[in-house]
Amino acid sequence: MYKPFDLSGRTAVITGGNGGIGFGMARALLDSGAQVMIWGSNPAKTEAARQRLADGGGTVHSLVCDVGSEEAVDQAFAESVERLGGRVDACFANAGVSGKGNLLVDMSYDEFRRVLRINLDGVFFTFRAAARHMMAHGQGGSLVATASTAAVEGAARNSHYGASKGAVTSYCRALAVELARYRIRVNSILPGWIETEMTEPSFSNPRFRDNVMPRIPARRWGHIDDFGGVAVWLMSDASSYLTGEQMLIDGGYTKF
Repeated sequence: MYKPFDLSGRTAVITGGNGGIGFGMARALLDSGAQVMIWGSNPAKTEAARQRLADGGGTVHSLVCDVGSEEAVDQAFAESVERLGGRVDACFANAGVSGKGNLLVDMSYDEFRRVLRINLDGVFFTFRAAARHMMAHGQGGSLVATASTAAVEGAARNSHYGASKGAVTSYCRALAVELARYRIRVNSILPGWIETEMTEPSFSNPRFRDNVMPRIPARRWGHIDDFGGVAVWLMSDASSYLTGEQMLIDGGYTKF
């Protein structure tokens, strides 16, 4: 193994790690030697994901947490630190929700806030708790947020989702500058069209498939395992000089 990719003895928290992209990240981090804590809002789904990950080898823990709740995040992070042996080296703010295809003129404020509460407030609460911890132990760390290509494209009928993800990328750039002196790196990942439970309703629509697939130069949908390698890299010493970047993982979709 390329030594900088060896994560033995290191620890990570992954919000939304009980499915989709977060699950793919967790699996790769475990395979690289890290100890992992996954968070999810659904107790049964979160425990099932923990068991599946544990069956693959490595030490994995789980917690139920609503990342849109300030109190819940602070409590969950404190418990994560304790269960991971007193230190968290990387935090992946991956939990998110999608929009419901609302036109702006028909969108309620409750729907707007529903999306931003998880996608933006959740990143704020999670990264604040992680940064406080990393600054206290003085060894630095890696913060990674899952945004979306909707952050850089026009997300028609999904403006609140696009707004939340665009804000996340700006937030990460600001934190990268603010936290660099503490050896804390902050980056964002922008997935394209990835096969997950969240995207299944779109992928099951023949019109969507026929319109979108020709725009993907890679000529395939993304898979959750496409995010394992980048998660390992961003947590490892191999990316120690990378911060403030937004990484598009979309099979070339936004370039076409």
